[in-house]
Amino acid sequence: MLLAVDCGNTNTVFAIWDGEQFLASWRTSTEWQRTADQYFVWLSTLMKLKNLEVQITDMIISSTVPRVVFNLRVLADRYFSTRPLVVGKPDCLLPVDVRVDAGTQVGPDRLVNTVAGHDLYGGDLIMVDFGTATTFDVVDTDGAYIGGVISPGVNLSLEALHQAAAALPHVDISKPPTVIGTNTVACMQSGVFWGYIGLVREICARIKAERARDMRVISTGGLAPLFQQSEALFDAFQDDLTIHGLTVIHKYNKDNT
Repeated sequence: MLLAVDCGNTNTVFAIWDGEQFLASWRTSTEWQRTADQYFVWLSTLMKLKNLEVQITDMIISSTVPRVVFNLRVLADRYFSTRPLVVGKPDCLLPVDVRVDAGTQVGPDRLVNTVAGHDLYGGDLIMVDFGTATTFDVVDTDGAYIGGVISPGVNLSLEALHQAAAALPHVDISKPPTVIGTNTVACMQSGVFWGYIGLVREICARIKAERARDMRVISTGGLAPLFQQSEALFDAFQDDLTIHGLTVIHKYNKDNT
């Protein structure tokens, strides 16, 4: 069985893949101080609750937080007796090319999303990921990663408003009933919601114009469905995009090593 681990800036997802389907997946907060022993106690407890009696033989990791990788490696070695693949490391092969400026370090999550998008939808894609940052990744006709755009994440923008302006409260993002807010919370929600609608539409339009071709827009991340409900921004939504990409990369490495 494969244990796929997607470690983001805010949350980390663990998923068990049997070669055809995911048997289970769990989410926890990302904390670099968490030890391999703590990971194992947490994971094994959840597996028992789902009556999962499986043997983990392989592990693959995508992490935007480098400090957590060490303890995840220890987890793989100590409890599963396996050496994990880590996306972005030289020994982890990718089934797509990466065409960016020499010396540029591309976030592993962006590479994994590119692989997943090409596997599921083909080429000429714009992958929009609503995470801690809102990222736009461009997938060429042949599946290559050719660059993208990084903008502040939705919740990050709201938190910055709250911290920088003493009079502004912390609010949750939701679609406001009207564009014009009649109270502070509604004004903030409208600014963020409609601001990001405009941001996504404009950036995607400019990418398509620059590429001089039609491109499909694929979204992922927890807030993507919220923005899709008011405007037809995306051609498809894929909740487990990164985890799917990890299974594709793992299989590619198994087939080519």
